[in-house]
Amino acid sequence: MTKFQIRSASMAIMAVLVVASFSTVAFANDKVKVEGIIKGRTGPEILLQTSDQPKLVVLLTDSTKVQQVQGALKARRKDMSMAALIPGLAIKVQGNYNEKNQLVATSVLFKGDDLEQAQAIQAGVHETQVQAQANEAELKAQNAALKEQQAAIDKQQQEIAANKAQIAATSARFGQLDDYYILDEVTVLFGNNMVKVDPKYIQPLMDLVAKAKEYNGYNIQVKGYASATGSAALNQKLSEDRADNVTNILVQQGHVPLTNMLAPGAMGESRQIGSDKTEQGQAENRRVVVRALLNKGIAGTELPLPQTKK
Repeated sequence: MTKFQIRSASMAIMAVLVVASFSTVAFANDKVKVEGIIKGRTGPEILLQTSDQPKLVVLLTDSTKVQQVQGALKARRKDMSMAALIPGLAIKVQGNYNEKNQLVATSVLFKGDDLEQAQAIQAGVHETQVQAQANEAELKAQNAALKEQQAAIDKQQQEIAANKAQIAATSARFGQLDDYYILDEVTVLFGNNMVKVDPKYIQPLMDLVAKAKEYNGYNIQVKGYASATGSAALNQKLSEDRADNVTNILVQQGHVPLTNMLAPGAMGESRQIGSDKTEQGQAENRRVVVRALLNKGIAGTELPLPQTKK
């Protein structure tokens, strides 16, 4: 190859490089137009979702022109504040990419209808957030109340456990003494599957307590029963709950010391006094029998006179 040919080839290569360089600069300076929906905004940065890119970063500058297109033909434009660029708004952006592949916006256009829709969306989001905060506050209050209730329940269970322990101790003390004077007796009847004490029995129970308190060393015996209809397990639970509820009345309203209470007896379906084939017999079997007792081993063989009240 001659020197002339080499020189011609070199000049041709340089010409191609120059043209390519100018093309690159021209491409970098070309305006880019994209359309999308604003998914988020942080200061001058807008996160735009387009058909091609789910997270295109659009950079706003002081020279970015924001306009709302108006009119039937969308020919008129109204200058708007950048504050109008809110999440949910559909926009058209024109600008150039920088070295960080961010689209530096020279202009942003949007429709008035789109702005109203985005504002409505934002209002709904705000309302939802406010409601969520209110719900969270209410939930915290409910949790606090539940903790207080649980603490009260735990305390009550501890008291019940202590009461049962005292009753058990009293029962053990009298466990071997099976001969009692029966000072008084009250039978409390219950409806089918019912454990709540009918108020009409309150006064007879209080009269029994008053009579028992006339004697030193008295004891109160409570035994619950159920009819034989239904499952044996359920009837056992019913008899227990009935006996416990009557015991609570004696202790809370009659002020009977726990040391004077024998352990409540849950007799279940045992010792039926009526026929479970009839409604009347079933009603007679759904009962709690309360007795005011005085042990002969403590009182002696003869029933003592009531203690003298001072």
